[in-house]
Amino acid sequence: MTTRSASPANALSRRSLLAVASALAAATGALNSTAAKAGERDAPLPSWRAGPAKQAILEFVRASTERSSKDFVPPDDRIATFDQDGTLWVEHPLYTQAMFALYRVHAPAPQHAEWRNAEPFKSVLAGDREALGKFTEHDWFEIIGATHFGMTTDAFPALVRPWLAAAKDPRFKRPFTELVYQPMREVMELLRANGFKTYIVTGGGQDFVRIYSQHVYGVPPEQVIGSVDQTQYQMEDGKPVLMRLPKVAFIDDGDGKAIAIERVIGKRPYAAFGNSDGDRAMLEWTAAGDGPRLKMLVHHDDAQREYAYGPGGGLPDTKVGTFSEALMTQAKSSGWSVISMKNDWSRVFAFDGG
Repeated sequence: MTTRSASPANALSRRSLLAVASALAAATGALNSTAAKAGERDAPLPSWRAGPAKQAILEFVRASTERSSKDFVPPDDRIATFDQDGTLWVEHPLYTQAMFALYRVHAPAPQHAEWRNAEPFKSVLAGDREALGKFTEHDWFEIIGATHFGMTTDAFPALVRPWLAAAKDPRFKRPFTELVYQPMREVMELLRANGFKTYIVTGGGQDFVRIYSQHVYGVPPEQVIGSVDQTQYQMEDGKPVLMRLPKVAFIDDGDGKAIAIERVIGKRPYAAFGNSDGDRAMLEWTAAGDGPRLKMLVHHDDAQREYAYGPGGGLPDTKVGTFSEALMTQAKSSGWSVISMKNDWSRVFAFDGG
């Protein structure tokens, strides 16, 4: 049998076919990879790594919303509460509202020559960061009183909005409103998509947070519960106004969170998220209810991408967002989920890119 050598045309044809087949295989692989990545983005909680914390959230949503589930929660009762500072956005080195208050000290300073020699204003005007870290609750009340009161409730947002638009965090060099934890934003969106009403329950100023809550978190102002000052109804130029007074009416922290939830919402949450000892009562109040209850604490253990502090878990102590060893012990013994920022989140902020 005689074997004929392949003609140049046939060889070229075979080479072309092989090249096309190889290109198709590569393209198919790329498409599959792209589809897989798109599938990951479309799946619930894409910024969460697989693990007990993510699974607890997904299982809670399934159990509370599937009609066939023994733990089904009627839509009207689906309430979830979130602390803000340290739970939804960055709280170090100082709370954002504290940053605003420090900024505002400089505005009336020319009319208060005595501040140059009187604490805590002296340290603020001098930019003494070490002294700021040692301020007492009384010091902060003096600063808040000088910068937040003596104006109408309509005038206050007009001061806050321009500052939020221009001010930037000292470490990340981004607006404070961009320092929202993307994984927690995804939790809020998942819960809302499944019929939950999401509330912010913060120790910060209620009027302050309500200014940006809708834009930043998708939470309307009426679903923000926070600390409030006393206000006085009075007439100015023939029009009624509410004047902010330098007196605290209610501090929404610690036990106050459970009290405020009952007073404002009138229903016990089925899910509660916090990050510090100030959130303990809110989680206890949530856990005491019947049916499925999700209780979660964000643990700041990622100094590279954000901050690491406790002192729970053997981390450095702090006065801003204290997560004590006692809280860690209670969380473990009570079956609360502790979210490790370092291990449970594939990214911290939306601008991380994942």
